Amino acid sequence: MGDFWQRLYQNKWLVLAFSIWLQSCSGVGYAFGSYSPIIKSVLGYDQRGISRLGVAKDIGDSVGLVAGYLCDLMPIWALILVGALVNLLGYGLIWLIIVKQLTTVPLWAMCIIILVATNGETFFNTGALVACVRNFPQNRGGIVGILKGFTGLSGAIFTQLYTSFYAPDQAKFIFLVATGPAMVAIFTVSIIRPLPQAVSIIKEDDKKFNFIYSICLVIAAYLMGVMIVHDFFKVNHTIQVAVAFGLLFLLFTPVILPFYAVLVGEPKKDQPDIESENGIKEPLLTVKTPSGREIKINPRPTYDSQSSQDYMVSDFSEMEDERARTDVSDGVRRELLVRMSSKLYKGLAEGAVKVKRKRGPRRGQDFTLSQALIKADFWLLFLATVCGAGSGITAVDNLGQMGESQGYQNAHIFVSLISIWSFLGRLGSGYASEIVARDYAAPRPILLACAQAMMAVGHFLFAMAWPGSLYISSLLVGFGYGCHWAIVPATASEIFGLKNFGALYNVLTTAIPTGSLIFSGLIAGPIYDAEAEKQRAGALGAYARGLVKDESPVCEGAVCFQLTFFIMTGVCIFGVLLNLILIKRTYRVYRSLYGKRADSVEPRPAIENASSSNFH
Repeated sequence: MGDFWQRLYQNKWLVLAFSIWLQSCSGVGYAFGSYSPIIKSVLGYDQRGISRLGVAKDIGDSVGLVAGYLCDLMPIWALILVGALVNLLGYGLIWLIIVKQLTTVPLWAMCIIILVATNGETFFNTGALVACVRNFPQNRGGIVGILKGFTGLSGAIFTQLYTSFYAPDQAKFIFLVATGPAMVAIFTVSIIRPLPQAVSIIKEDDKKFNFIYSICLVIAAYLMGVMIVHDFFKVNHTIQVAVAFGLLFLLFTPVILPFYAVLVGEPKKDQPDIESENGIKEPLLTVKTPSGREIKINPRPTYDSQSSQDYMVSDFSEMEDERARTDVSDGVRRELLVRMSSKLYKGLAEGAVKVKRKRGPRRGQDFTLSQALIKADFWLLFLATVCGAGSGITAVDNLGQMGESQGYQNAHIFVSLISIWSFLGRLGSGYASEIVARDYAAPRPILLACAQAMMAVGHFLFAMAWPGSLYISSLLVGFGYGCHWAIVPATASEIFGLKNFGALYNVLTTAIPTGSLIFSGLIAGPIYDAEAEKQRAGALGAYARGLVKDESPVCEGAVCFQLTFFIMTGVCIFGVLLNLILIKRTYRVYRSLYGKRADSVEPRPAIENASSSNFH
């Protein structure tokens, strides 16, 4: 029994199950719309003040530079505990202010408090992603898609728990958001960690991932069904509690996998494995040297590293020993050895010069943050994320007003729809990017370019505002926006390595608030206000005619956001072009990482390639 629990504790699927629970608490900032009304009423803020709180919230849950920096200095368990403390401190202060246990603070101080509160999510995100990406290096896209998908669902999960147990007391919602993630973090902290790499069978892992994907789809469908029922029917308290326990049961089902893996046992392999630079296990091949001695070698040779140079030296010594046992004369043998030595040292010298000229790591190796920041690949990925995810968050933030301006009575349904499609985009793109990268050795940014092309169509439909087009555009933009959360982190881990993945990931996430600030704050907002002023000045809108001078202007009709989303369409097309450049630059990286799996022919042993590759 002790051996069973020890193997369970060392099982990577247990780490994934606990990471899913933690990620289900790492997106509570998405529930801001559910508890912001009580902040507005109790503290007496106007809508402009609530909007500023929303901006502070977005900055807090997107900018994880502190978490990324600490990730390199402390273990994962310490990082998660820091996140729990930050979350409890920030939301705890908000709750104490709302229930009048602390004095009311100015708006700027409230913005700082909510920024700190939501910044705790970045510690959860960093800890779970770093641990799981290192534990599943062969399934990076799928792992990121699953974990970030549950981040997107966490707002809906906490909203459902609040509705079942605490509604309509919104102050208790804030208390739930303050204490719930902290308790889950403490419960999972000893499990979520990188594990020593063990031999795994890809087909067996794929079956387990399909089980996880099935659970994700069931949870999404379950939440969608619950939202529809709540909108159209009056549900009593007993049924609401049963619905909440049903949701918790679904969240606990991933823990079945590690128990199954330990009880059934993992398949064993005959050959030992080695770990390549990108963390992928590869089987060693047994070959015979010219002297008849059997050695184990890497089937995927490297030609520009110290290991390949060491191999050439050993190969030369084997040849020398073999020559010594032949009946060739000493003079001929000496001449042959001199020629081989000159070729060998010439090859080593040329290789040393090339290595010396090429400073720093190559694509696919481990970069530090400072090394990555001076690479064009990093900024291409960053700017492409600004174009895609930045324009997507602009649509998400303004979708309610867009629905109202076009005359929809229940505009909140589009917010729910875009959230569900965003979750499915994270999940689906993670799964699809694994097929593209692992089976075809093609760059993941191919899917990122496709997602942004899809978003360009969605933004165009937003701008045209044809009847019923808001449903289709919500689907396209929500799905495309969700794709970024799965593809961008996985791409960064493959181009720049896993060693400093936490810091790189959190720098890349700053693309989201950067895009929001530019597109929403500097483009969408001013254009909306300008159109509203035109309508009020000309007395064109039914609402505009009754406005008081000091109230915020209200805009009606497709014209309110038309120019904004024509601009967003162009932005996404520019993002597609950036991705095409990145695809061309990183094609060789993916061929080196996954090319052996994509090729139908058997790889040639390194000993066969050495003679033709190592000396040129």
